[in-house]
Amino acid sequence: MTGSYTLVIHGGAGVLPREAMTPEAEGRYHVALNHALAAGEAVLAADGSAVDAVEAAVCALEDEPLFNAGRGAVFTRDGRHEMDAAIMDGRDRMAGAVAGICGPRNPIRAARAVMQRTDHVLMIGAGAHAVATEAGLPFEEDTYFFTQARWYSLQETLEMERAGRLDDDPSRRHGTVGAVARDRHGALAAATSTGGMTAKRTGRVGDTPVIGAGTFADNRSCAVSATGDGEAFLRLAVAHEIEARIRLTSASLYDAAGGVVRDDLTSIGSSGGLIAVAADGSFTAPFNCEGMYRGWSVEHGARETHIY
Repeated sequence: MTGSYTLVIHGGAGVLPREAMTPEAEGRYHVALNHALAAGEAVLAADGSAVDAVEAAVCALEDEPLFNAGRGAVFTRDGRHEMDAAIMDGRDRMAGAVAGICGPRNPIRAARAVMQRTDHVLMIGAGAHAVATEAGLPFEEDTYFFTQARWYSLQETLEMERAGRLDDDPSRRHGTVGAVARDRHGALAAATSTGGMTAKRTGRVGDTPVIGAGTFADNRSCAVSATGDGEAFLRLAVAHEIEARIRLTSASLYDAAGGVVRDDLTSIGSSGGLIAVAADGSFTAPFNCEGMYRGWSVEHGARETHIY
């Protein structure tokens, strides 16, 4: 072994405004974040790999209807679910991703199946479903992914569009889950999963499944999982930009990630955040909006969860 483990997770930037967050709701978010941390910790504490840990943590977040991924995914403007996910192993930069799918209970596991069972990186629709089926992954009916809160959000958004009063509320536009980790052997990994944007057009794909935009991992530098305005993260190639600054300019993880989020993202009028862990186990979780559901666990240190 070469050190202790680090695990960082997020449940999306663009949280409920403070005035709308009841103590009961806040408590539920903290419980859910702690549950996901426990899932990843169990892998890392048993000397497991970073890639196994981020998959386990993201599965737990996908199973929680509070977050916009898996069971809690938002609806497209046509009233359907189209989910994206990606996973990357920093040891060899192997990666797998899926886009526009609905059916596999855990899209992140479908992404890993693409990584392990095919020669491809990104697969969509029926092809991605076929790989998930071949891998024996559990599937669910559409009713499993239906939540009343997400359906209400769709109707509200569509009505705001019709009335010409659609706002830029990040809690409506954002929504992603993710995890990054460094295991005891020094390996890094990242995983990200999302239902996309409420009322998005059918076929829209954001940054989450695009390696180098919303997800990236390389043992030489860092692992990154992003959340926010997907189009902006794509344009800025956010995850790879952070990695390149570390690897090519020797910038610290804090400076590289913080600069991209607070300067680059803000300069084009977009919002969001990310989590990142470096090769030495240090981590950061910058955001430029009101909050980001997030938490971390460092071996021999305290576990923490935060919202604002």
